[in-house]
Amino acid sequence: AEFVKPDRIVPTTIEFVDIAGLVKGASKGEGLGNKFLANIREVDAIVHVVRCFEDENILREEGEINPVSDKEIIDTELQLKDLDSIEKKFQKTERAAKTGDLKAKVDVEVLKKCITHLEAGKNLRLLDLSEVEIESIEDLCLLTIKPVLYVANVDESSIHTGNKYSDALSQNVKAENSIVIVMNNSIEAQISEMENAEDKEMFLGEYSLTEPALNRLIRSAYSLLTLITYFTAGVQEVRAWTIHVGWKAPKAASVIHTDFEKGFVKAEVIAYEDYIKYG
Repeated sequence: AEFVKPDRIVPTTIEFVDIAGLVKGASKGEGLGNKFLANIREVDAIVHVVRCFEDENILREEGEINPVSDKEIIDTELQLKDLDSIEKKFQKTERAAKTGDLKAKVDVEVLKKCITHLEAGKNLRLLDLSEVEIESIEDLCLLTIKPVLYVANVDESSIHTGNKYSDALSQNVKAENSIVIVMNNSIEAQISEMENAEDKEMFLGEYSLTEPALNRLIRSAYSLLTLITYFTAGVQEVRAWTIHVGWKAPKAASVIHTDFEKGFVKAEVIAYEDYIKYG
């Protein structure tokens, strides 16, 4: 934008939806239960904020601080909800398969595979499903198949190093291919309320931070969803566009307009670092 001096700058966006905390028994309708679970169905990924700090003023119903147990309580509720959705579909699909419906026969096998996996207390994102198998269950918008980013909410003294609680959480989710980031949510809340850039910089300096952890959260969310950004630059506007890693140029052009993909001729590109270096 500094080089082009456009009329306007349009950043890309990623939407975070704050959903109320989940309690034990949510799959049976406890707390906000079904409303909460319905909200999760609509998202592409889950950011799971886990308590990794001690504070005698904030009690934990189950006793001592245990982030792994907290994570597993949520996992169980999501697994039970997925099991319920799959079993309902299984009954219908099994009837269709008995009439000789070939697609239904394939779907039944996939559903059986998922039921066995969930009954073993495992999340579906750990089940190695082919693209064809995923298509069989896509309509269910299953919860435990979504990628997860864990936020270890630590005390102030642990923001740079993490602590025994965040370490235990990281160890527990190793096999999940998930991302864990460590941050202190009360510091982040204070940073987000500061409008003056100098005040913000001074505040970050007090904690030896180079940027808010929220920036890391956004980048981590992009990474989890395999998203990248490309920019178009012209006098009218400089704009950031979001695409998936691995998309070819015609598909990347389709986010600007679908016609660009249909009538694609060529893409003129330059690496960002080169553009900045040579102006």
